[in-house]
Amino acid sequence: MARHLSAEGHAVTGLARTRSAAATLDSQGISSVAGDLDEHRDTVMEAARTADAVIYAAQAGPEQETATVRDLIHTLTGTPKTLVFLSGNGVLAQRTAGAWSPDVFSEDDPFAPEPLAAHRKAAEDTVMAASRNGLRSMVVRPGLIWGPGDHGHVSRVYRSVAATGAACYIGEGLNTYSHVHIDDVTRLFSLALDRGRHGGLYHAVAGEIPTRWIAERVAADLGVETHSLTPEEATGVWGEFGALIMSVSARIRAVRAQRDLGWRPRHTDMLTMIGEERLRRLAGPSALLPSYALRLTPVDPSSSMKGPRHEQ
Repeated sequence: MARHLSAEGHAVTGLARTRSAAATLDSQGISSVAGDLDEHRDTVMEAARTADAVIYAAQAGPEQETATVRDLIHTLTGTPKTLVFLSGNGVLAQRTAGAWSPDVFSEDDPFAPEPLAAHRKAAEDTVMAASRNGLRSMVVRPGLIWGPGDHGHVSRVYRSVAATGAACYIGEGLNTYSHVHIDDVTRLFSLALDRGRHGGLYHAVAGEIPTRWIAERVAADLGVETHSLTPEEATGVWGEFGALIMSVSARIRAVRAQRDLGWRPRHTDMLTMIGEERLRRLAGPSALLPSYALRLTPVDPSSSMKGPRHEQ
């Protein structure tokens, strides 16, 4: 996001919690502010006061996020500044255990929030409600973001090969997570900053693929079998949270983003990543940890069956 906006000619300042992070930003022509969302939140708010627009894209815990959103709104209300909050379609995920769901949601459709994301939905509501007090505040809710360096469904399936010898999915594998390329997401933010309305909510989605289809393509790429996991087996392969992500359906439509902002995705096929060397390496011995073994059939008994690398 910072690189994209900087390339468009904006002067961008990024929050840095460490000296190395600050050096990385500075090397890319992005100004850095030393601070964090806990002990040094005052520093963050001071930086917000000097900016024309603030983009919240932190991956914070519930209490930290709630407090930060509250403070940002308090700091910016009464000014001509803009606040854009990055959310995600996980807020409306349905726990289908790998089964198909026909439900798909546009920006204006009601839904029952996923319990683990209740704080995120509350933060969305708080940001949009702030527009009633004059703040130009908006929410961008993308699907699964893919592209260089992503950590989404495709990379998880490759990791499952390291753990089990097979490309895995859960249950029927028909659960579907809407997706969007990182370049299309950053363009949507630019459009929202330029012409987004007060209290606007904008979805970003370019396509959707059932997880079993992903597993089938990975299996073809590596010359292995596919395998359906139970939820319990999936927890051993991907961890509790990863197994949840790989089992839910979260389908969205970008009605307002296209109608109000003129946004159109340029990258629509997430499966074009299949075969990338960075992903293939996740299925090899270097991706293994000696923490878990799941025996599946058929599996080459000479292959390593140790646990997957855990994502940070």
